[in-house]
Amino acid sequence: MNQPFKIGTEKSPNLSMIDVSKVDGTKLETSPYEYIVVSDFIREDWKDKLIEAYPQVKAAGSFPLSTVSCSNEFKQLINEMNSDAFKHAIEKKFSLDLEGKPTMFTVRGKCRLKDGQVHTDSETKIITVLLYMNPSWENQAGGRLRVLNSANIDDIKTEISPDVGTLLVFKRSDHSYHGHLPFEGPRKVIQMNWVTDQKVVDKEQNRHRWSAIFKMFSPSY
Repeated sequence: MNQPFKIGTEKSPNLSMIDVSKVDGTKLETSPYEYIVVSDFIREDWKDKLIEAYPQVKAAGSFPLSTVSCSNEFKQLINEMNSDAFKHAIEKKFSLDLEGKPTMFTVRGKCRLKDGQVHTDSETKIITVLLYMNPSWENQAGGRLRVLNSANIDDIKTEISPDVGTLLVFKRSDHSYHGHLPFEGPRKVIQMNWVTDQKVVDKEQNRHRWSAIFKMFSPSY
C-alpha cells in the first residue's frame, strides 16, 4: 500500500501532467464573480492513467491527502498543482499576491444525494480550485457544478461537466454561489485552496481527518 505523503513543490523530471499555459489562455469571467473554466488542463496522455491512479475513496465527503493512499502518479499531479508555475499563473489571472499563503488539498470520491447544496465557501479561503477526475459525464443529469448568479440553484451562469481534466478556479466572495443537482455515486474531484494562514490549514485538516476516520467506520455517513 502506498503511504500518505507530504505535499511538495518539486518539479517532475518527466513531461508535465498539467498544461499551466491554458490558465493564461483562458478568459477571466467577472460576473457573477471571478472564475475560469479550463478544459483539458490534464494533458491527454495522462487522463486515463490519472483516473486509474486516483485514490480509492470508499466513503462520501472530503478526505485530506494524509488519510488516503496515493500512488506515485497522483503524488506527481498534486505536486505540479502545488508548484510555483501554477501559483504564478493564478496570481496573474486573478490579480492576486499569493506569496506566503498556504495551500490545502482534499479529495472526494463518492457523492451523496444531500451533497452539492448551494454555498459560497468559507471566508478563510482565498482561491478555490476544483480539478475533476471522472470519465465522460454526458449521461448524468446531476453532479454538474453550477456557477450561480444567486443562492438559487436554478439561477445558472454556467454549468460544468466534471469530466477528467476540467478545471474550475474561482475567487471566493460573499456571492460566489455554486452547487449542483442531486447525484449519488462515484464523483471524483480534487479540491485545492489557497487560504489566509497556516492555522486554517491545521484546523481544517484536523477536522477532515477526524471526519475521515468516522466515515471509514460508517461509510454510509
